[in-house]
Order: sequence, then C-alpha cells, then structure tokens
Amino acid sequence: MKIIDKYLLQNLFIGFLAAAALLLPLFSTLDLVSELDDIGGDYRLIQAIEVVAMTLPRRMVELGPFIALLGGIAALGQLALTQELNTLRAAGISAARIGLSTVLAGALFAVALAAVDEFAASPLQQKAIQLRTHALASTEGNGKDGSIWGRKDQQFVRVGGLRLGRIPTHIEIFSFDGNQALKEYLFADYADIESEGLWQLHDVTVKRWVEGNETVEHLDQMTWQSVLPETRLQDVALPANSLSSRQLYHYIEFLKGTTQPAAQYEVALWEKLGTLLLTLAMILLAVPFSFSQVRSTGLGSKLALGAITGLLVYLANQIIVNLGILFGLVPMLVGTVPALVMLVFSISLILQLDRKR
Repeated sequence: MKIIDKYLLQNLFIGFLAAAALLLPLFSTLDLVSELDDIGGDYRLIQAIEVVAMTLPRRMVELGPFIALLGGIAALGQLALTQELNTLRAAGISAARIGLSTVLAGALFAVALAAVDEFAASPLQQKAIQLRTHALASTEGNGKDGSIWGRKDQQFVRVGGLRLGRIPTHIEIFSFDGNQALKEYLFADYADIESEGLWQLHDVTVKRWVEGNETVEHLDQMTWQSVLPETRLQDVALPANSLSSRQLYHYIEFLKGTTQPAAQYEVALWEKLGTLLLTLAMILLAVPFSFSQVRSTGLGSKLALGAITGLLVYLANQIIVNLGILFGLVPMLVGTVPALVMLVFSISLILQLDRKR
C-alpha cells in the first residue's frame, strides 16, 4: 500500500500544481484590472503590479479549497480515464482507502497553506495595503487611511489615520463621567509615540464642561497615556483577513480587555481553521467525482462541475460567515461549522460508493 499511497500523492500534488497554475494567474489578472481604476498620481502601474504580486500568497490561501477540489478531480479523474482507479478497486482497495490517501495529500497541502498564511501571506498583504494606502493618500492629498478606535474605562479615543503608516493623526479623545455625560473632549493634530505607551500630542485643543460651563484651552504639546494596544499601531488599522493568527489573537485579547466588540476578529481567527478543514473536505469531494461513470462524464465536464461546486461552496460559506457576524452567533461555530458539514458530507459520499459496490 505504501507504493500506491506514494503514487496517489504524486498525482494529487501534480494536480494541485496544475490547478494553482490555472487559477492564480486568472485571479491575479482580475485583481490587477480592479487596481487599474485607482491608478493615477503617485499610484502608478508598477506599484499596482507590485501590490498584486504581494497579495498573491493571500490569494493562494483563499483559493486553497478550490485548488484542492480541482486538483483532486484532475488527478483522480485522469487515473479513472486510464482505468487505474478501477484496477485498484478490483484489487480489493476500497474507495474509503483511496480517500484516506487523498486526506493525507489534503492534510499536507493544508499545513503548507497554514504556513504560507502565517509567515508569507499576512506580512506581504499588510505591506501591500500600506503601499497602496500611502500612494493613494498622497494622490488624494490627505493622510487618512481609516479610523482606529480604543476604549479604557470611561475614556474613548479615535485616531483618524496613520501618516506614513506610523504617525497617528486627527486624534480625538472623549472622557465621560459616571453618569455617561461628556466631561472632556480633546483634539490633537498628530502625535509622536514614545516609550511605555506615552504619546506626545501636538497642536491640542481641550474642551471641558464643569457644571454647565464650557472652557477651551489650546496647547502646543501635551503628554497622554495611550489606551491603544502596545502592538504596532498600524496592525490595528488593517482589515481582519490580513492579520496572522498571532496578530488576531493579541488584538482580540486587547478588545476584550477594553470591553469592545471582537466578534469580527474572532470569526476571522476561526475561519483560518475552517479553511484548513474545508480544504480536506474539498479534496475528499474529488473522490466521488472521479468514480462517476467515465463514459457519461468526461474529465472536462467533471472539472466544470467541480468549479461550479467550489464556487457555490465558497459563496455559501461567505454568506454564513456574514450572517453569523450580523446575528452575533458563536464565532467558533460560524468559522468552522460550514467546513465540518462539508467534511461530513464528503465522507458520507465516499462511504456510499463502497456500499453500492
């Protein structure tokens, strides 16, 4: 069986490479076309190409289940066309045993995707976002790249954006009393981040309300103890899907510690596990596709049907995730249950092949 396992693994990984070689250039071209609309000023074509190239590992991770399905269908389908799968079954090897070999290939592929996600896709995507943001901000004549919110006790802070990816700008600080009445409002044009969480605020306006009376004070500089996380501030401004598992975990801990909603980031963290499980489910789904009647369904038709199935699974998963966030469902279930359901469904189809034999 070791020889057969190695032979199946070899063919499956060739199938993965073929599927990746087909899908990645296609989706990268679509990404580049979408970037062309924003080209102008300091954001040039060469930068757009660089952004698309840096997001290529993230695209591969996102397409991982799709690659597993199409690569598995291509590899096993070719073996079915040459009657090798039928020979294996005639020799007493069950569809479940062949499925076990595909699971091994899928597990190795999933582990590789997880490593790419953690150590390549996330860092490169973050650099791409920062490159794109800085170029567009310069073109549009402003330094804002999205608001950042923080909270500690009765103090709320809003950072309007990050200049050069590291200098907080347009800072607003709201302080409330025990009756939830606003007692102090502070606005600073920008800040220099110092050690131990201290910020040196510049061009500061402070408004205070005491017994119905308002006072306004203007300061050139002011020291403020930040309530934002000690991690890199630019990480906080990045979208959840661009963060690595470690970044998500630390930011979730910060949000929970400051009683802020963290569901979106928790779902993003569990989705990483869900993607790996979905990859296993899709490679297993390739087995029943391959055992269908070769004469009635050619390899091209199987690949087309697999592509449609993969697209429907992807859309269903995205709908479930967004509905889960909207209705406040348990993040662990939102991120993993769709993949688990698909995994059980794929296993049941393989077991049904053996019962029909």
